[in-house]
Amino acid sequence: MEDPLLDWVRTFAGPYDIYIRIVLSALLGLLIGFDRTHKNKPAGVKTFTFVAVASTLITIVSIESVGVYSGIHEHTMMDPMRLAAQIVTGLGFLGAGVIMKSGFEVKGLTSAAMIFFAGGVGVGIGAGFYGIVLFTMLVCFVFTRIGGWIEKKESMQRHYRGHRRSGGESVREQDKGER
Repeated sequence: MEDPLLDWVRTFAGPYDIYIRIVLSALLGLLIGFDRTHKNKPAGVKTFTFVAVASTLITIVSIESVGVYSGIHEHTMMDPMRLAAQIVTGLGFLGAGVIMKSGFEVKGLTSAAMIFFAGGVGVGIGAGFYGIVLFTMLVCFVFTRIGGWIEKKESMQRHYRGHRRSGGESVREQDKGER
């Protein structure tokens, strides 16, 4: 199934649609990174922009290489997504680098997931799936906002329940006193 937006971009941009893919992935990576930068997280605008653009570039090179090199020998077989599939390994490495564990507390899981997501955005744009990528971005941002609102509300309720139960001190203060 070909993306209708890809047809429009190819008609509009002609041979320059590859450059539009790079610019669009940079803009989307920047948008994803803004959320992390705004929340003072270690991976921010630059990281997410590079992840999205690098994923797009690798995907474009992988797909375009089939057309360039598959005709050299009659027995040459190429899988256009093999190189792009290796992006997932690199994203896992980057994601692991932002996850921190301290005692029972784990931080950075959302940033790691968003790095993986930014890579997926880059692969999707690189392969020319503009419509599904833009739709997925919209869905993820809406549900990220809803999830943030739910987490904030739940955290406030947990704090209130702990405060009432302890007779004024928070649950964390009680835990410190028991050690």
